[in-house]
Amino acid sequence: MRVLIIGATGLLGKALLGEWDFDEVTGASSRDADIREPAQLRALFARVRPEWTVLAAAYTDVDGCEKHPELAHRVNCVGAGNVARTARECGSQLMFLSTDYVFDGKKPLPYETDDPVAPMSVYGRTKAAGEAAVREILPEACIARTSWLFGVAGKCFPNTILRLAETQRELSVVADQRGSPTFNRDLARAIMQLCRAGVRGTVHVTNSGDCSWYEFAQELVRGAGLTEVIVKSICTDESSRPAARPKNSVLSNGSLQRLYGISLRTWQEAVRVYLHEKRHDCLVQERRALAVSAGERVMNAEGGKS
Repeated sequence: MRVLIIGATGLLGKALLGEWDFDEVTGASSRDADIREPAQLRALFARVRPEWTVLAAAYTDVDGCEKHPELAHRVNCVGAGNVARTARECGSQLMFLSTDYVFDGKKPLPYETDDPVAPMSVYGRTKAAGEAAVREILPEACIARTSWLFGVAGKCFPNTILRLAETQRELSVVADQRGSPTFNRDLARAIMQLCRAGVRGTVHVTNSGDCSWYEFAQELVRGAGLTEVIVKSICTDESSRPAARPKNSVLSNGSLQRLYGISLRTWQEAVRVYLHEKRHDCLVQERRALAVSAGERVMNAEGGKS
């Protein structure tokens, strides 16, 4: 099967390229094709001839979208429609990655795939509009919603918390927003399985369980052994963020197990794996830095010989 990953340099895209096996997989970034430009997409699809396309490219900076709504619309809505139209023209199946932020958070229970969307932010509204555009253009496409994505390399909540913990002994984290943290490698493997199963319609794909950002941060700090760091809980109103966030954006992934036999491990287990990989990644970087430093010393010493 020929697979095209659009957004291959992002947090999910890198994991998809790393986890996907046995198929012919091509990764594309904005340098290969800007999804806002149909002509560039047509050239990319003609070159790759994908049987499955995974659209993981998006403008995901929630607060940035509030400041730049037109850009968010062009990427998250118009761009999604362009990809769906090109996929239809080329006979490719499509999976569009969407978000828990299409919901307003007022439901006390986890959100089901058929619950009505009611986004609170520019980001949520443009992703919901992208969903609608994809469904209209390519009704047999898959909309895969996920939430609170994290991974070892890239911009995400855990990496921010661990970076701040290096210099701060007290971290203030919002405790009145709940969601399902989702490890990028677990999500990537689930997407691979869903594509091979020929998935259509809307699915929710997250790690099992849910928590608040505060509980997420506590788990990270505890798992990293940062006993001297205190995590303090605050309310959303105290966080002063430009974009509104849903208080509850937990996604129900029961249909994932029921229809496709796919079950992701708990978010706590995923955090433990993340921390293990993070430590390994840090050790590798330290060794590389030491090797470069040693090499420079040797070169300087040789350069000083007469």
